[in-house]
Amino acid sequence: MTEETPGFEEKPDVPSGATPDDAAEAVETSDEEVSTAPAGDASSQKSAGAAGLTAQLDQVRSALDERTADLQRLQAEYQNYRRRVERDRVTVKEIAVASLLSDLLPVLDDVGRARDHGELVGGFKSVAESLETVVAKMGLQQFGKEGEPFDPTIHEALMHSYAPDVTETTCVAILQPGYRIGERTIRPARVAVAEPQPGAAPAKEDGTSADEESGAPDEG
Repeated sequence: MTEETPGFEEKPDVPSGATPDDAAEAVETSDEEVSTAPAGDASSQKSAGAAGLTAQLDQVRSALDERTADLQRLQAEYQNYRRRVERDRVTVKEIAVASLLSDLLPVLDDVGRARDHGELVGGFKSVAESLETVVAKMGLQQFGKEGEPFDPTIHEALMHSYAPDVTETTCVAILQPGYRIGERTIRPARVAVAEPQPGAAPAKEDGTSADEESGAPDEG
């Protein structure tokens, strides 16, 4: 059993009859072999390590892209949900307000008739005006005026007649005003309408008829 003495390096084998130059050459050759051999192994290890890191980086980037896409999709769904909830909330509120105000329309009709007959006086007048102020704040709007063109989407014709002084179907009397909330009509205006006389020549903008403009002589 041979024990190695610490502190002594292993020397290359040199023939017994070699000169000092031969011994030095043998030492240099041994050193070159020792220093050259690990160089290739270190380079290959570095290349393998870089390739592994690149593969891991690609995996991390792919996972990050997937998580980012999931987050964007989730955010878009949440925004759509918020808009849908807000839209439903507004719709439910409008329906509730319209239902409440529809029940108050007969009271407003009585107030209007009392005003037309001069009976809106005293404490009744104060209460009526307060009621009209409250419903106006809730968005209730009255519509329907004499002389405006008849629109079947917002008017309900209860009476019909002919008139020589109209050029289209016109509301000539408001029998019951209409009410709306925003763009929602909760009751159409009930009106009396008049149409142009059958066979009457349409009037020009300057008020002259077609016969007067042509200069035709009067009969008789």
